[in-house]
Amino acid sequence: MSTTPAIQSRPKKPLIVNAFVEMCSGHQSPGLWRHPDDESWKFNDLDHWVELAKLLEEAKFHGIFIADVLGGYDVYKNSLDPAVISGAQWPVNEPLSVVPAMAAATKNIGFGVTVSTTYEQPYHLARRLATVDHLTKGRLGWNIVTSYLDSAARNIHGKATQLAHDDRYAQAEEYMRVMYKLFQSSWRDDAVILDRERGIYTDPALVRQINHKGKFFDVPGPAITQPSPQRTPLLLQAGTSRAGKIFAAQHAEAIFTSAHSPAVCAKSITEIRELARTEFGRDGNKIKVLALVTPILGRTEEEAQAKHAEYRKYASTEGALALFGGWTGIDLNQYGDDEELREVESNAVKSTVAGYAKFAPQNSKWTKHTVAEHVAIGGNGPIIVGTPEQVADGLERWVEEGGVGGFNFAYALFPQSFKDIIEFLLPELRRRGLFWDDYAVPGGTYRENFYGQQGQKHPLPEHVAAKFQWRAGVPAEEHQIPE
Repeated sequence: MSTTPAIQSRPKKPLIVNAFVEMCSGHQSPGLWRHPDDESWKFNDLDHWVELAKLLEEAKFHGIFIADVLGGYDVYKNSLDPAVISGAQWPVNEPLSVVPAMAAATKNIGFGVTVSTTYEQPYHLARRLATVDHLTKGRLGWNIVTSYLDSAARNIHGKATQLAHDDRYAQAEEYMRVMYKLFQSSWRDDAVILDRERGIYTDPALVRQINHKGKFFDVPGPAITQPSPQRTPLLLQAGTSRAGKIFAAQHAEAIFTSAHSPAVCAKSITEIRELARTEFGRDGNKIKVLALVTPILGRTEEEAQAKHAEYRKYASTEGALALFGGWTGIDLNQYGDDEELREVESNAVKSTVAGYAKFAPQNSKWTKHTVAEHVAIGGNGPIIVGTPEQVADGLERWVEEGGVGGFNFAYALFPQSFKDIIEFLLPELRRRGLFWDDYAVPGGTYRENFYGQQGQKHPLPEHVAAKFQWRAGVPAEEHQIPE
């Protein structure tokens, strides 16, 4: 997509702006690691991540959103080889480990880290997340996922496939209850007293077991870590199925979406916000929605288009089809190079490809190579190519028509794409009143800067986690642990 008509009525509410990365090469743009200006292949180097955090904080990015997968993309050709050869999110490192180093070099930027509820026990994860929330002084977010790759199930649980989709969400629902009990209920806010005269570090009357017994988990507690600055990290989520929407409506403070168009995004957002209001007593408008976008910027439209054309030369068709196979479970290798995918027998293939094609020129032919070209740069999100004004117009269309409140910006080249956003796009967004001049709460927690409210370190009072919080001064008998 290159240009969009100018938007006349521009909203003036500042947007949430995150960088979208993964601890691998290329991330959403497989093959671009071959470009001479790309450095994403340096992901094993700690300085690579520290320098990124410093660059983005200086530019006032809200956060760094770190994706993750726990298995390889092996659906395409029934083989891991296409992903291995192209470097399509393979190899990939664990994301939480690098956050304390990035936090030590910064003071304000937040870190949203993807961790699955399917492959790790809640007691262990609660400890890991609380530890990093302490080390970052409260700048941690948790992107809650249930995972989608059978390759992860084979390697972690020794099973051929994962739990069924809705069963994963049922497990995730109980998982969150356990996490809230550990984060919010097992320690009172003021349990650590550090009484040097009496030699009491923590008042034992202010720490209690949670005694959770459920279908999936039995966790006696208490949490092994004391309450962290946010108690519960900022909660992010990305589900778009019916079960995922119900989960998001109850738990998510921010929702990450990747959609083909603002219209598709708007329908999902409306449903989630209505569920939040009617089923869980939340103000749905307080749930921020962050759309995946890959901007390709130039001083002129011609310069931006030239960059886009150059990037296309390095994109990997095999890597793109490997990612598509993992995302959809569909192996397009079974179809011929010129076969129109909207006319094949498989309903799953036809409906999936139709979703991509719906917003393409009507006479375009959709083969597996068309699909690969569509996802080879920027993955499942849109690419917006143009001048700062044109890209800003495109983003505003997503705000006005899609109802989004911010963006997770993916890169084509690392870190050059982010440098282009900083040099070209952010000044234009500021000019339009769409990007802040500085952090709302300098030195504050991720949640304080996310909501723009000093003191809002913990989940909002209307959030389900709030009723779990054992607050300072409240006797244990007056705060029963919710089920």
